[in-house]
Amino acid sequence: MISQYLGFDSDYIIIGLSAVVLILLILIIVNIAQMRKLKKAYKVFMSGKNGKNLEDTLIKRLDQVDTLLEANNENEKTIKSLFEAMQLTYQKMGLIKYDAFNEMGGKLSFSLAMLDVRNNGFIINAMHTREGCYTYIKEIVDGNSIIVLSDEEQKALDRAMGKTENNE
Repeated sequence: MISQYLGFDSDYIIIGLSAVVLILLILIIVNIAQMRKLKKAYKVFMSGKNGKNLEDTLIKRLDQVDTLLEANNENEKTIKSLFEAMQLTYQKMGLIKYDAFNEMGGKLSFSLAMLDVRNNGFIINAMHTREGCYTYIKEIVDGNSIIVLSDEEQKALDRAMGKTENNE
């Protein structure tokens, strides 16, 4: 009756509804299989365990978390102390090689600036001559020297403080 008004054949409606029922049955079977797997996993998890054993397991895991937190705090303290110690180490370096006297070649003389993070440190100047090698050291405080610096020493200091390129 309704199929005559709509222009459908009732056979097509029955086939469509049968397909929907078949799909729903397949989904129910898949759902039942998944529920069985879940129940099996739950039984394995709970087998031989009562509330006390489960509580013991949770307490053990919480103790492990506490141990990890303590170790993390120790690591943070160690990192902080290492960072503080690093502030006192020489972290910046500038090296200039040069010929101290025109008659000698090979750039055997050098000025070496070593500075910490606050630009405190020293400059070593080694002058190589035919008679020998002479070394001098000058103290650097806040990027400055009390003693007048030679051109090479100033270049080494500038290089250590990052004021010039390291292409020389």
